[in-house]
Amino acid sequence: MELDNPLAKHAHEVAQIHANPTQLRLDMWSRIRLAADRLANEDDVGEAQLVEIISNALDVIEHWERYFTFPGPGAVVRIRHLLAATDYDALHDAMDRLDDLLTGLGDAAAILTDPMDPELPIDELLARGNERHYFTVAIVDTLTAHQIHELEADLRAARTQEDAFVYELLPLESVEDALAAVISNPQIQAIWVRGDIPLRSDQPIPFFRQRTNLLARLEQEEGLRLHGPLLAEVVSDLRPEIDLYLTVESEGSLGTPEDQALFRRAFYRSEHPTEIHMATMDGVRRRYQTPFFDALKKYARRPIGNFHALPIARGNSVFNSKWIADMGEFYGDQIFMAETSSTVGGLDSLLSPTGSIKQALDAASRAFGSKETYFATNGTSSSNKIVVQALCRPGDIVLIDRNCHKSHHYGLVLSGAHPIYLDAYPIAPLAIYGAVPTRSIKQQLLDLKEAGELDRVRMILLTNCTFDGIVYHPLQLMQEILAIKPDMVFLWDEAWFAFAQLHPTYRRRTAMWAAAELRRQFDSDKYRAAYAEWKVAFDQLDPNDPDTWLDQTLMANPDLAKVRVYSTQSTHKSLSALRQGSMIHQWDELFASEVEQPFHEAYFTHTTTSPNYQIVASLDLARRQVELEGYAKISAAIQMSVEVRERVNDDPALHKYFNFLGPGEMIPAKYRNSGLEHYAEQGVKRDLGFITEAWRTDEFVLDPTRLTLYLANTGMTGDEFKINALMNEYGIQVNKTATNTVLLMTSIGTTWSAIDYLLQALRGISAKITADRASASDPERRLLDKKVDDLTNHLPPLPNFSRFHDAFRPVPTTREGDMRSAFFLAYDTKNLDYVTLAEARAEIAAERELVSTAFIIPYPPGFPILVPGQVLSLEILDFLEALAIDEIHGYHSELGLPVFTAEALASVKKGRE
Repeated sequence: MELDNPLAKHAHEVAQIHANPTQLRLDMWSRIRLAADRLANEDDVGEAQLVEIISNALDVIEHWERYFTFPGPGAVVRIRHLLAATDYDALHDAMDRLDDLLTGLGDAAAILTDPMDPELPIDELLARGNERHYFTVAIVDTLTAHQIHELEADLRAARTQEDAFVYELLPLESVEDALAAVISNPQIQAIWVRGDIPLRSDQPIPFFRQRTNLLARLEQEEGLRLHGPLLAEVVSDLRPEIDLYLTVESEGSLGTPEDQALFRRAFYRSEHPTEIHMATMDGVRRRYQTPFFDALKKYARRPIGNFHALPIARGNSVFNSKWIADMGEFYGDQIFMAETSSTVGGLDSLLSPTGSIKQALDAASRAFGSKETYFATNGTSSSNKIVVQALCRPGDIVLIDRNCHKSHHYGLVLSGAHPIYLDAYPIAPLAIYGAVPTRSIKQQLLDLKEAGELDRVRMILLTNCTFDGIVYHPLQLMQEILAIKPDMVFLWDEAWFAFAQLHPTYRRRTAMWAAAELRRQFDSDKYRAAYAEWKVAFDQLDPNDPDTWLDQTLMANPDLAKVRVYSTQSTHKSLSALRQGSMIHQWDELFASEVEQPFHEAYFTHTTTSPNYQIVASLDLARRQVELEGYAKISAAIQMSVEVRERVNDDPALHKYFNFLGPGEMIPAKYRNSGLEHYAEQGVKRDLGFITEAWRTDEFVLDPTRLTLYLANTGMTGDEFKINALMNEYGIQVNKTATNTVLLMTSIGTTWSAIDYLLQALRGISAKITADRASASDPERRLLDKKVDDLTNHLPPLPNFSRFHDAFRPVPTTREGDMRSAFFLAYDTKNLDYVTLAEARAEIAAERELVSTAFIIPYPPGFPILVPGQVLSLEILDFLEALAIDEIHGYHSELGLPVFTAEALASVKKGRE
């Protein structure tokens, strides 16, 4: 049950009106420029049609332009005037100049004096506008035009040449206008807001108001509370990186202490503008600072005598070489100047940070909403092992998705914890797995409770989002699990989900946001009242009936529940960090009292004493980007993902062979109460607001940036398509392959030209397939049809986890397995043998149990189909035989599967007895 205040509850709804209003606006201005060019050149298209194109584009732009400092509403008026006057040459010149400024400077053109003056050289303007970083300050107040003009003059006077940033004011007069500006203008980095501003806009964007019930809910539920703090509350949920400042008339208008806590500072109108100017600059400077990267740059510029362990430091061993000088030519100077093992001179120790790395960690914790954050330079594989080893003790039970990354399984071996493997729902038409339903987790916990082993359960370990983009609802899931076991530890593997922090809709499905929200709810009177009412109704049911627990949406007891949540993120997978750059985030109320010491021991165990400083610096920089332009970057990536889906669906030549799968194909209907099936439907154009309800309520949702391309109609497997079609012919790299799909993704590094090139490649492949089919002989055509049929209707079966052999089941009444014992038993080679798949089938038919000694991991799909101590089943054999792939880790192509000898199993079983 999600009990939010109405403002925060609909923050992500507001953000979904258009995934990237900035791009929409720029596209409209570009459309106007192209039409103006054709008008000036008397294009054959026809004057009336071109005028209509410009008018329609202006109709769209004028709704948004008042939320940007450049070119602003005045430009819309001016372009309409030139169009009405049929002065097409002047219109062409104005749009050429405006387009140059928008492309070269964007909103930063607002700092220039009369940038649209045709007498001013455009090159000089672009150079001046790019001298310093630009941002926008929204001032939400009912000031007159004269007051705004005076304030702008005072603030310009407060600027100095030493300022690293420059900004312009964006005047807004209501909560509604401010929200529209915040979602549409990513350049807004600070807001000055008066406490008693109006709620509704005098000039609302019609579909903005229609798409959200936010204002009506506020009017009904918030009573007499000041609107300024309400705006601050929703902005904090929508874009938490924005600095908020309260402007007040008198001390009595400061509001409640809770309201004051929403703002960095409060300023009285009578104060000199220099104070708020300096505070605003300091707030942005705080986010811009990259403590370790700044220290590393400073260190690299110093003259250093190199007498330590790295010959490559300062580059002397490279630049003075006759044989590897090309290494220096390729990498340049700076990477060697910054290469050092020093932890002094402004640098710091990753293992025991007290200086610049500690400051960078604190900044990352702020950005990602954790209690503490740790950097890892060995990738998330090491991060996962660190958390598992720190939290889990020998004999603890861990509920784990069998499809988790292999590092988790190895982490369990190292810790000695006993896994109970959870089965994700299968997606049979694709031969891949989805995610683990909450009901099955609850069922497993109830079984353990019945067996008297619930107290031994330590952790639940799940992947969010999955490789294929299935996203859990951590808040709902954790609340239900805490109702059964109030001290459960949750480890969310967010290797593919670091970017989720950048967008409000995604953020609400992250581990750190959910952890903080759980604590907020548990401490609220509203939740406690709802829990008391729920408990009365629940107690009237039969507590011994499993369906009582399985069929109800459970609520955790706020007096008993402990919030203990960890997440591991491969920062390098979705943010601007170097490969192997990873972060560990913790939101554990018992960390200091129970976990800190073992965590540090585990961190020391798995973290190198020679960390790569370039990776550490890149993590610091990735955090800066998150806080200053993450929202803009991810909004563009989302918009690109929807656009490419629409383009493929709307092009008959492409849609004949290709289809980007949506929630309907990836998530069973029973987990999609919203009924959302598609992110793009053929011939349907709509804004992204339609996904809001799904992301708020559904048990699972599909990340639209994870583009699963269905290939069955091409007759090519995922590997064939990846290698023969995309990579060899077009140089396009994909993220993952499966039997009849390839997985692509849009990220903050994806460009519109890359999207266009992908579509061009798909068109070329589609044309080639069509031509090949047209020229094929009848036998060849039958062969092609058979390949399509096989990829559509005859996919490898998806086996569930079988069971651990009795020799490795310390408690027969549970499904747990002592995987560590099995793993190390195989170190003695006399305990293992090998069987081919054919031999294994014969052995199983003869009712002899075969038990794996190792992790058997086929790529794809990349999860262990067998783990040490697991019994081999016919379903698993069927799966392995049907895969028809060469890469199966742990499987020896000549020897076969490694299995325990009967004598080894008997010895272990006897020892347990």
